[in-house]
Amino acid sequence: MSVIQERTQSSRAAPARRGLVLALACTSTAMVGLDTAIVNVALPSMQRDLGVGPSVLQWVVVAYALLLGGFLLLGGRMTDQLGRRRVFLTGLAIFSAASLLAGAAQQVGLLIAARAVQGFGAALIVPAALSLLAVTFPEGPERNRAVGIFGAIAGIGGSVGVVASGLLAAGPGWRWSFLINVPAGVLFIALAIAFLAPDPRGERAKRLDVAGATTVTAGLLLFVYALHNAATYGWLNLSNLAPFVVAVALLVAFVRIEARSAAPLVPLSIVRNRTLVAANLTAFLAYCALLSFIFIGSLLMQQGLGYRPVQTGLAWLATTITSFAASMVGARLATRMPVRSLLVVGLLIVTAAALLLARVPAGGAYAVDLLPAFLLAGIGFGFCGPAVQIGALSGVSRSAAGLASGLVETMREVGGAAGVAAVSTVLVSGSGLAGFHLAFLFIGGLAVLGVAVAAFGFTRKS
Repeated sequence: MSVIQERTQSSRAAPARRGLVLALACTSTAMVGLDTAIVNVALPSMQRDLGVGPSVLQWVVVAYALLLGGFLLLGGRMTDQLGRRRVFLTGLAIFSAASLLAGAAQQVGLLIAARAVQGFGAALIVPAALSLLAVTFPEGPERNRAVGIFGAIAGIGGSVGVVASGLLAAGPGWRWSFLINVPAGVLFIALAIAFLAPDPRGERAKRLDVAGATTVTAGLLLFVYALHNAATYGWLNLSNLAPFVVAVALLVAFVRIEARSAAPLVPLSIVRNRTLVAANLTAFLAYCALLSFIFIGSLLMQQGLGYRPVQTGLAWLATTITSFAASMVGARLATRMPVRSLLVVGLLIVTAAALLLARVPAGGAYAVDLLPAFLLAGIGFGFCGPAVQIGALSGVSRSAAGLASGLVETMREVGGAAGVAAVSTVLVSGSGLAGFHLAFLFIGGLAVLGVAVAAFGFTRKS
C-alpha cells in the first residue's frame, strides 16, 4: 500500500468510526492493565481459600506478567503480519476464556495456568489496540490526542485494579477479579466484529522470522522470570543467575539473527529511529518507577501504617483520578510542546513524589503525609504515559506500527518487573520504616535517571 493510499484511507475514516475504534482500544487495554494489579490486594483471600503458601501464590501475579512481557514484541509483529483486527479478536477471545477459567479454578495450579493464558491473550490485545489507533488517526495533533486519551485510560488500569481488588475481596469475593472480564470481553468482541474494518489482504506477510521470534520471546520470558525471582531469592542466587545468563545469551543470538535475516522481526530501520529508541528507554525507566511506587506504597500502607485492604485500595483513588486528568492535559500539551519536555517535567514531578514518601513518619496521617505524594505521582505518571507512546509511534510507517507498539509495551512491562524486583531488594536491606524510606529514595533515583535519558536521548524538536 502506497503512502498516498494510506493517507486517503485514513482521511476517509468517518469521525464516528474513529471514535468507536478509540473507545474499543482504550477500554480493552484498560482491562489488561487492570488485571495486572487487581489480584494484589486479594492475595490473602486467595491464600485462605486455596490453602497455599505465599511462595506458590506469588505465581498468580508472576504468571500473568511473565507471559504478557514475554510475548508483547511477538504480538506486535503478528499484528503487522497477520492483521490488526484478526490479532485483536484472537487476543480478546483468549483473554476472556482464560478469565472464566481463572474465576472457576478450585486448585491453585489451574489458577496459575489460567493467569498465564490470560497474559498471552493480553500480549496480543495491547499492541493490536495501539496499532489500530496508529493507522486510524493520521500522525500529528489528531493522533496525539487519541494516543493521549488511550494513555490516560490504559494508564489508570493498574491503580483502578488496586482499588477494585480491595472492594471485590471485601464484597463478592476474589473470583470476581477474573469473572468481571468475561462479559466485558464478550462485549468487546461483538463491537470489534461489528465496527472494525476487515484487515486489508495486502498487509499479510508471506513469511515470519521464526528464528528471531523464538529467540527473542524465549529470552524475554526468561529475563522477566529471573527479575521476578530476584525479588524472592536474591540477585546473586545461583538458581536465579542461570536464567539471567541464558536470557542474555538468547537476546544476543536474536541480535545476530536479525542482522542476517532477509525478513527480520525487528528491522534495522526501527532501531535507527532515535525518537523511538529514546521513548523506549524512557518508558523502561518510567515504569520501573511507576510499578515500584505502587508496589512499595501499598506495602507501606498495610505493613507500615496498618491500613486494611479496602483502605489501601481507596487510598490510591487520588493517584488514579489525578493520573487520568493529567494524561488528558498531557495529550493536549503534546500537540504544542516536544515530547522530550513533557517527559522531563513528568519525571521530575515523580521524583518529588518519591522524595516526599522517603520521609513518611511512623503513624503518619494520610492527608498530610501520603496524599500530597499520591497527587504528585498521578500528575507525573499522567504526563509520562501518553508521551512515551506518542514518541514511540513518531515517524513509524503503517507496516511497522504493530511492532513499534509491541516494543514500547514490552519496555513498560519489563521495566515494571525490573523496578519491583530491584526495589524489593532495597526494601529488605533496611529495617522497618527505614527500609521503606530507602526504597522510595531508590524510586526517586530511577525517575532522575529517566529525566537524563529523556533530556539527552530525544532531539530538541522531538
